[in-house]
Amino acid sequence: MKAVVFHGSEVGLKVEDIPVPSVGTDQILVKVAACGVCHTDLHYIEHGVPTFKKPPIVLGHEASGIIEQIGKAVTNVAVGDRVVIPAVLTCGKCSLCRMGRENICADMQMLGNHFNGAYAEYVAVPAKDVVALPDSIPLEAASIIADAVSTPYHAVKNRARVQPGDSVVIFGCGGVGINAVQLAAAAGGYVIAVDISERKLEWAKEFGASETINPSSVERVSKEVKKRTGGGADIAIEIIGNPRTIEEAFECVRIGGRLCVVGYTQEKISLVAGKIMFKEIEIVGSLGCRPLDYVPLIRLVAQGKVNVERVVTHRFKLEEIEKAFEAMKEGVSLRSIVVP
Repeated sequence: MKAVVFHGSEVGLKVEDIPVPSVGTDQILVKVAACGVCHTDLHYIEHGVPTFKKPPIVLGHEASGIIEQIGKAVTNVAVGDRVVIPAVLTCGKCSLCRMGRENICADMQMLGNHFNGAYAEYVAVPAKDVVALPDSIPLEAASIIADAVSTPYHAVKNRARVQPGDSVVIFGCGGVGINAVQLAAAAGGYVIAVDISERKLEWAKEFGASETINPSSVERVSKEVKKRTGGGADIAIEIIGNPRTIEEAFECVRIGGRLCVVGYTQEKISLVAGKIMFKEIEIVGSLGCRPLDYVPLIRLVAQGKVNVERVVTHRFKLEEIEKAFEAMKEGVSLRSIVVP
């Protein structure tokens, strides 16, 4: 089969012919319909972030497809089923899984990080982890549910806990951020979207943002948010992973408000502890999505309350994956998918 193989940051990506993966007794073989192109992969390729499995490795963790083969012990799915493969697979046995916090499983395995991913024609995964897709959801666009939609769903619903009427300022309107915008709006939030790209701010309005702010056009974002909300947002969600924007998001929050950090960075941030204490500001992190949340999320997509097709702005062949990353870096795409 054809696959995009990552050979380390010095060599980069190569499209190669590799064997179709074999299927264990509790696994399934999925014929990949599409795989979303995520900024996490760019961290591996260009920013020196190591994959758990040393290269060579097939990247890609945001996939949908059709089951082509099942292992001998598999009973929950059948050949021909349409499925989404969650980006992170859980053990179901550790104390965190048993507490219902599978998204921070002590023994989690990530597609395209711990084992070969879905920038390929086929991928083998445990049968217990895949989620059924109704026929009403387009199979290729559904791939982004695996991460670009499920990650902000968990952040908005479970960590930021957006309620009807909450003012919510969202930093970053890329592939994950734009879904945070539409999910927060669907939850009844009054969304203020922040981005340096006017194109992305226009997209944010299309996906439900009530207001937008371009940092280049105001003295300071936090000052502008406080002016527009009468003292600060109820909730701030940072999806960029930049220390400066995390700090600025913190400054946007009202007394008694909440900051939810979704963006990844290895760098330290600087916050005034006194403000956290005196203002009783809550700071929470958010990682991935719990398995149980995929069912209601897919229902929202099926009902048309969350639009995945519109988020997919670009489609590429496996051989064109470099173009997909260029579109991401140039900021001209919301979410690109690779279609084997």
